[in-house]
Amino acid sequence: MIKRTLEISRDPAYLSVSLDQLQIKREDHPPASIPCEDIGVVLVDHPQVTYTHGALVKLAESDAVVVVCGKNHLPVALVMPIADHSQVVWRVNEQIAVGKPLRKQLWKQLVQAKVRAQAAVLPPDSAARRKLLALARQVRSGDPENVEARAARVYWGCWLPDRPFRRDPDGDDLNPLLNYGYAVVRAAVARAIVAAGLLPSLGLKHCHRANAFCLADDLMEPLRPLVDDRVRRLSLEGVERVDQQSKASLLELLSEEVAFLGERGPLMVNLHRFVASLVRCYRGEDERLAIPQRCK
Repeated sequence: MIKRTLEISRDPAYLSVSLDQLQIKREDHPPASIPCEDIGVVLVDHPQVTYTHGALVKLAESDAVVVVCGKNHLPVALVMPIADHSQVVWRVNEQIAVGKPLRKQLWKQLVQAKVRAQAAVLPPDSAARRKLLALARQVRSGDPENVEARAARVYWGCWLPDRPFRRDPDGDDLNPLLNYGYAVVRAAVARAIVAAGLLPSLGLKHCHRANAFCLADDLMEPLRPLVDDRVRRLSLEGVERVDQQSKASLLELLSEEVAFLGERGPLMVNLHRFVASLVRCYRGEDERLAIPQRCK
């Protein structure tokens, strides 16, 4: 079953729980009731939303993630469940024991997949696409030549067909939309990591001491072009701000069909299979990561 994604942003709301159902009460609206076990992500983007302690506890027990947004409509915090995986201690020990050579090989695969996914976003006959595919073949273990950054310069220079664009997380233009989409995917990836019994803070490449989601940032790299493609399409439709329409469209990414090991299925479902592939690599059962890809 595909877990539901809830966005609460239009009106003030009161969230509580009763009989394992999330209760959503809003003025001038009939109360809504949703089984907590059906919920994957709750994204809250209204300053007058209040919660009971019981609602947060039950959502966490149901493996749901609560994403809290700030004044700029971008997520500022995640409320994550603590893993109750039956083998969580073994999983964490395996994660800690992963050697540097394996981490570098896995990072190489993630960078290659990201660059190829960026190429797939660009027109099939473009020189930039051919350049990106050539760069993907040049990535070595650990990406010591920083092919990822070289590919980014090519990619963002051609990402929009009708005007120049500079990717800057602190910039304006379409950057807030990209930031919002990345944050949604990041939350879903972090949820899958915790559900698998892994620690999201122990990354492969990302290792900032203040980042509690280093592994999520590693794994979402090849998924960023999914967000890029959606934001570009929104821009072509005249939607260029973080508003109700754009947020709804970006949240729909979690239910978008992606290709995974020759099959098609929702991104949120395949994120769990993606992390399971990582666990097999950690345990020495596989050498290659299975990574979700945009359907052609």
